[in-house]
Amino acid sequence: MHPATEKSTGGLQRAFVDAYAEASGRTTTESPVLPVTGGPAGNVLLTAWTGLVLLVLSVAELLTLFDVRGLISWHVALGALLVPPAVMKTASTGWKMAGYYLGRTPYREAGPPPLLLRVLGPLVVVSTLGLLATGVLLILLGEESARQDLLTVLGFRIDWITLHQGFFAVWVAAAGLHLLSRLVPALRLTILPGQHPATGVPGRWTRLLWFAAMAASAAALAVVLVHTEGTWGSLPRP
Repeated sequence: MHPATEKSTGGLQRAFVDAYAEASGRTTTESPVLPVTGGPAGNVLLTAWTGLVLLVLSVAELLTLFDVRGLISWHVALGALLVPPAVMKTASTGWKMAGYYLGRTPYREAGPPPLLLRVLGPLVVVSTLGLLATGVLLILLGEESARQDLLTVLGFRIDWITLHQGFFAVWVAAAGLHLLSRLVPALRLTILPGQHPATGVPGRWTRLLWFAAMAASAAALAVVLVHTEGTWGSLPRP
């Protein structure tokens, strides 16, 4: 085997091993704890709890797909509830990565995620925000406008519903892999008995305030969009 090929193969294998070790909880990353906010440790806790909220809401949202027309109000409400947690998780993760790449010492000490998760991360963010953004846009447009063609590609009609479905397909794959890689570490940080360090990390009230703001904005958005969904429940099935 050519040395360059052997090196790249070894690097790829190592990337998979590192990702599996973190996903399974065999290795853990120690995040520095700072006064007041908790620093990287507080950031990790905020991200983990927000991720669990997203998981519960996402499962509920997926269940509405069994009869999305009949459960359209629930589908819209749950989709709206997902928006603020998705934005907050993106922001908290982005803050951590920015701290790392900008050379802030505590975040450099915490280190980056495994390589494969760093590659997967942008796809998760883009597909999640794209899915939610097109979902909100569909509600604001109404069904008739949402079904108007935007363009045609190789004979296939593309409208806003098609874009929403496309983002959904990508999101299922990306978020599924992300869930497999992050569920065990998140549970160990939060709800597993004897595992989580939350009581020793400063900034608890700040994190609770962020959660309260997230919940309030999610509820407000859900109320607005449910009252806006209008024609989606009234038009006949296509």
